[in-house]
Amino acid sequence: MAQQARPKDIRIICGLGNPGADYAATRHNAGFATVDALAERHGARYWKSEAGCMVARVRMRAPEGTREVILAKPQDFMNTSGGPLSKLLRQEKATPQEVLVIHDEVDRPAGAVDVKFGGGLNAHNGLRSIANKLGTRDFARLRFGIGRPPGKMQVADYVLRTLKGSYLQEFELEAQDAASLAERVVERGVQAAANG
Repeated sequence: MAQQARPKDIRIICGLGNPGADYAATRHNAGFATVDALAERHGARYWKSEAGCMVARVRMRAPEGTREVILAKPQDFMNTSGGPLSKLLRQEKATPQEVLVIHDEVDRPAGAVDVKFGGGLNAHNGLRSIANKLGTRDFARLRFGIGRPPGKMQVADYVLRTLKGSYLQEFELEAQDAASLAERVVERGVQAAANG
C-alpha cells in the first residue's frame, strides 16, 4: 500500500457547496458558508472567477508571520467539484497536501467541527470527486457536522432544505466556529489543529 503523504502548510481553503441562490442557505453549503465567513473576517475585497472557482485572496496568520491563502468556492455542482479544484491547484502549482477542503458531514452532530488528514470519503460525492480528480485522498478536510435528518426524511432532502429563522442563525454561528478552526489549521498546521 502506498505511503500516505504528509500534510503541508495550507495555501488553499476550498469550501464545498452548490452555486446559485437556491442553495445558499442549505446545510449542504456548509463549506461555502465557512469560506464566506473567512472572507469577511480577513477583509476580502472581491471575488474573481478563476479555474472554475470563485476565488478571494487573503492574508492569514501563519507560523512564518502571515501567508497569502486562497479561498475557493468551486462553481460546478458538489458532485463534480473536483474538476475546478484540480484546475486551481494546477494554476497555483499547489499540491493536494496544501489544500483544506471544508464540507458538510451528516455523521457528525450538528455544529461539531473537526479536522482530519486523508482517510475515507464517507459516501460524500464532493470528496469523492476531489479524490478522483486529484488522484489521492491525502488532503486535509474540515468536517462541519450537520447531524442526521429527523425521522424518515431522506438525507438529500435534509441537506438541501432551505434554512430559515433560528435554524439559519444557528447554522451561521456554526460556520463561524468552522472558520475559527480553519484559521487554527493555517496558523498551527493540520496535525496540531486536529489534535486540538
